[in-house]
Amino acid sequence: MSVGNGMGELCGEAEFAELVTAMVNEAAPRLFAVVQELGERVDGRIAAWGMAFEDRADVVCDGATLLGVRSPECACRLLGRDPDVTARLVWVESPPVS
Repeated sequence: MSVGNGMGELCGEAEFAELVTAMVNEAAPRLFAVVQELGERVDGRIAAWGMAFEDRADVVCDGATLLGVRSPECACRLLGRDPDVTARLVWVESPPVS
């Protein structure tokens, strides 16, 4: 996605800032967490944070490991393989854009 054609000024500075902000908000990934639940609500932890894009999801586990997966649901399945752990996908609720 772009806001200009490279041939000169598209518009004034304020309008350009609005266009860029709209472009960023439209293309922004959705944030999510994968929460692991031990047993029946015995304990829980955030196992990973992720960004969901239109065609993939990027996930950070343990603060360092970066995974590229097809979807947030795939990340949830990967992190829920232990029989004593249930993985749950939780979407971050975004505050309204001002």
